[in-house]
Amino acid sequence: MISYLNIENIERSTDGVEYHPLRPFLPENARVLFLGSFPPQRKRWCMDFYYPNFINDHWRIEGQVFFGNRNHFVDTNAKCFKIDEIVAFCKERGLAFFDTSTAIRRLQDNASDKFLEVVEPTDIPTLLQQLPLCRAIVTTGEKATDTICQAMHIPAIPKVNNAIAIPETYNSHGEQILLYRLPSSSRAYPLSFDKKVEAYQRMFLSVLNNEV
Repeated sequence: MISYLNIENIERSTDGVEYHPLRPFLPENARVLFLGSFPPQRKRWCMDFYYPNFINDHWRIEGQVFFGNRNHFVDTNAKCFKIDEIVAFCKERGLAFFDTSTAIRRLQDNASDKFLEVVEPTDIPTLLQQLPLCRAIVTTGEKATDTICQAMHIPAIPKVNNAIAIPETYNSHGEQILLYRLPSSSRAYPLSFDKKVEAYQRMFLSVLNNEV
């Protein structure tokens, strides 16, 4: 079983501060970097990887976009996601994952982004140095979008289903990297599953050169 747990950071959690429990997932061929806000509490995980909450639809959306099957990455009987297949797929397609915060405090005992206090924002330029082919950063929530806009000096927060060029940020081919803001894959976000699939598919078609 694959695991991307960062044991050192889990052990450092103290004084109400949580350090990111996962190592950045940065395939060298990645063209898309998903940056969330911070993982949910460990009790909500069904696997040691990104978007680990079984009731979050991120991996169902990707299953529908790429395979026409929302349950492609779902182990229905075990009520978990197929982590080995997910990791292999992301490496093949060039999808990277981390979050916009490396340390946070939870102001309430739940998974809501609005109750996260950012203690240490992620050094995003350092992540991008390890992703020479990256063409787009994708956020799917207000907290993550706001955090990256502050960190990267982006003057305007893009609306959902829109993209904006990140100032003075280019990949190894001289292409300016874009910030895409997509609908949240959380079921709490008021948009149908099919509409979310359409939004993600448009982004993937654009960034991956129609390789969907």
